[in-house]
Amino acid sequence: MINETYKHMIGEKSVIREIAETASARRREIGAGNVFDFSLGNPNVPVSPAFTKAMMDLYANTDSQTLHGYSPSTGNMAFRERIADSLNRRFGMQYEAKHIFPVSGATAALAHALRAVTMMGSEVITFAPFFPEYRPYAQACGASLTVLNSDPDTFQIDFEALESTINEGTAAVLINTPNNPSGAVYSEDTLRRLGELLERKQREFDHDIFLISDEPYREIVFDGASQPYPSKYYRNTLSCYSFSKSLSIPGERIGYVAIHPEATDADLLAVIFAQISRTIGHNCPSSSMQLAIAEIPDATSELGVYETNMNLLYDALVDLGFTVTRPGGTFYIFPRTLEPDAVSFCKKAMDYDLFMVPSNSFGMPGFMRLSYCMETAQVEAGIERLAKFVRENY
Repeated sequence: MINETYKHMIGEKSVIREIAETASARRREIGAGNVFDFSLGNPNVPVSPAFTKAMMDLYANTDSQTLHGYSPSTGNMAFRERIADSLNRRFGMQYEAKHIFPVSGATAALAHALRAVTMMGSEVITFAPFFPEYRPYAQACGASLTVLNSDPDTFQIDFEALESTINEGTAAVLINTPNNPSGAVYSEDTLRRLGELLERKQREFDHDIFLISDEPYREIVFDGASQPYPSKYYRNTLSCYSFSKSLSIPGERIGYVAIHPEATDADLLAVIFAQISRTIGHNCPSSSMQLAIAEIPDATSELGVYETNMNLLYDALVDLGFTVTRPGGTFYIFPRTLEPDAVSFCKKAMDYDLFMVPSNSFGMPGFMRLSYCMETAQVEAGIERLAKFVRENY
């Protein structure tokens, strides 16, 4: 008998993926230049040359078994050591190799982190708008996801709501900064306040409450700013990272979980993650990918085009009458739609070959997400098409 849970999930497929597939089919019909697909966050800037060089050097100069053989269940030691060193240099941390666990991207990082700190019936708290896949991630662990609204004008944490919601069953708080879909960035003051609140609640309930920090957009921050490192402000933090965005290698599926050195059972958690891998069939990212990243742990692609595209879209949306908060990072912007029903708005836009994601699945109705992972010329053409749609309908 086929598992009914997964049959049911077929009817709840990712809205983002469905819209992207529709846009892809439309491109085949009328040509890519005539379709304006703002749906999928698929990094489009060229891969970092440092990454390409590292891969080529490895394939030219490394023996086959090292390059393609199994890595240990807790990951390649060079990868773990060099990621720890990079984080320590950049953020003033005290990681050791034993606190770094390589995974196949941020999704796998979250899967391991959630399984490690929750039990059947545990509660995980997050904030809307949130990445829709958080819900199945939590449910797959037997946990429930409690969603709190953030301030709809700033997308920042409502601390009063959080303090009143944390309870005996709360095992973790899940944050995403810079945020998908809003582009909001949590400040140092926000992260310090969050850490202080979680410390108080741990004492009140006499059990650990972990902070799971989803950080794949850490390097994409605008106006010369940087994302404060959440782990600096709370010891029970698991930092979940992917190189998909910073290096433009999403298909390579490489990232890590960094365990705060002072977290409960910090020296055991990577070993526990390896046991979690056994149960979900994860078994580490590829050996060659770990070795390549170990050579260039600080490298990034040229990410400035995202800020260029964001500024173009932000200015255009304001000029067209949208209410929109300027993003602090990521490659997404999250305006209110020009009618209350975001699904209806985005469906009408498809008649103009504009593909945008309504916000309902992000937990905050009345908005839409636009991803600007595309050539700047295509963004400019998309703005012209959006202006036509708005003039003719609103």
